Amino acid sequence: MSPTRIRLDRIEAAAAAIDPVFLRTPQFECEALGDVLGGRVTLKVETLNPIRSFKGRGASLFIAREAPDGPLVCASAGNFGQAMAYACARRDVRLIVYASERANALKVERMRALGAEVRLEGDDFDAAKIAAKRFAAERGVRMVEDALEPATAEGAGTIALELIAGASDFDAVLVPLGNGALLAGIATVLAAHRPDVRVVAVQSRGAPAMIESLRSGRLVVGERIDTIADGIGVRIPIPEALADLDGLVDETILVEESSIVAGMQLIHRHAGVVAEPSAAVGVAALLEAPQRYAGAHVVTIICGGNLTHDQAREWLFDPHEAVASA
Repeated sequence: MSPTRIRLDRIEAAAAAIDPVFLRTPQFECEALGDVLGGRVTLKVETLNPIRSFKGRGASLFIAREAPDGPLVCASAGNFGQAMAYACARRDVRLIVYASERANALKVERMRALGAEVRLEGDDFDAAKIAAKRFAAERGVRMVEDALEPATAEGAGTIALELIAGASDFDAVLVPLGNGALLAGIATVLAAHRPDVRVVAVQSRGAPAMIESLRSGRLVVGERIDTIADGIGVRIPIPEALADLDGLVDETILVEESSIVAGMQLIHRHAGVVAEPSAAVGVAALLEAPQRYAGAHVVTIICGGNLTHDQAREWLFDPHEAVASA
């Protein structure tokens, strides 16, 4: 990992610059969930903030560091765009967000409500990012790319500092892997302060490009995205983000869509937390292979909780249980 990119000293100083509304998020051991999964499970819940996502840490850190006075452009599946919109609104900075034509309607609505100009282009996040880069180059506007900007990972790294301060005996952290900012920040902190903890990257089988790239040691571009976990649906990995993860990840896991839905339902039922699909992949991994961490104390990051009403009805409630209780 290049020493000039994701730096521990900057992560340790980041909390002073991050909007406090995104800091000191709840973390607790959920005994009921642990009983189901056969071990101890601690949840780090990053959804109880104005954008219902961890992305506010990195976005507010970026804006605080850069203090931009001109317009910015970014691409987003929805949560990073919300985070940037929230941070930009507080500095009176114009923001243009490119999102997929298939983006989560709630996330698009929230980005606009927070003041961003949202443009929908392409079939997936990476197509929208290509359009954003083209616009930035043509208009001379600064492009802010999640995971390419070190602040996005260094802001996320403050999650691990809070984990360490609040729980000393965990054995592994299961981290949702999208473009890599969350994983890079957390893994950088754990490598320095808790090298005994296993860092596990989890992704959907329907969007495996990042994990396939990590496993093969080369950039692997996916043909298409086929997952409900839109927040981690990356088709074209960022080379620099892959390099940031070199030597920091102990294990990689791909999970099925059905397990993601089951994980969302378990988190909601036993912890009372609404987790979007991307946030449930850690629990999905435990469901698919409970023997992997049997008896261990595992932490998973509930990285986002943005669901439309229709998605909540479809994914959070098991219809078979409803019939049985009727």
